[in-house]
Amino acid sequence: MRIAVSGSHCSGKSTLIEDFVASHPEYVHEPEPYEWLTELRGEQFGDELEARDFHRQLELSAERFRGFQPGERIIAERCPVDFLAYLLALGDLRRGGDAASLAAPAVELVARSLEHIDLLVVLPLNDADGIVAADEEGLELREAMNERLLDMVANDEFGMFGDGGTQVIELAGTPDRRLAALERAMEQARNQSA
Repeated sequence: MRIAVSGSHCSGKSTLIEDFVASHPEYVHEPEPYEWLTELRGEQFGDELEARDFHRQLELSAERFRGFQPGERIIAERCPVDFLAYLLALGDLRRGGDAASLAAPAVELVARSLEHIDLLVVLPLNDADGIVAADEEGLELREAMNERLLDMVANDEFGMFGDGGTQVIELAGTPDRRLAALERAMEQARNQSA
């Protein structure tokens, strides 16, 4: 099963993936695009990410996802949907310069990427998880991205989730509860496809 874990920064993605891979070592962890770009390709980013930085990550994420084949056991940290939500959030906040011009053509790229994901796990920000982000984490952008992501998933304003190919779930709670809910969702998805 091809799984992608989405959410704003400091939402518990890394913790969920670490817990999942510890319980399911047959799954390969696909790192988030920021890691690929900085550590593996040596690209540099400024202290505050701009629209073009998020768009670059969206492009790399889409490129990587296109290589995911049916039946592979992959859990990806982030998804192209995340970066579209960041671009839209930057536009909402009137930051990032060309965010709107980059977001519009990105919709098709994101939609095509979703064809390579079986299960999209969304981690909404909430008080129940006990995750507290430091002020230097860009809290305004964190909240705005969260709102955009949840709105995109709930309302499918761009028609990216309508085909039913990608199952979408939202998870909240403690790390143990999130992991258990993810495992239940995987079992349900397997039963539905059988």
